[in-house]
Amino acid sequence: MKNNPFDDDSGTFLVLVNDEGQHCLWPEFAVVPAGWTTVLPAGPREAALAHIERTWTDMRPASLIRNAA
Repeated sequence: MKNNPFDDDSGTFLVLVNDEGQHCLWPEFAVVPAGWTTVLPAGPREAALAHIERTWTDMRPASLIRNAA
């Protein structure tokens, strides 16, 4: 059974964001999917998770936030 690359504590990860402002932890070796932008370059998993926790404070999609105003 293969290990999940997203759970690799020693892996190198990017942080991605889509147009809805949703964040994603992404393994460096994988191609960034269409519709996602790299907002934190490759680094340790813990740094990527800390960045997501620090910057993604409202988990609602951007379109929902706009429509709620």
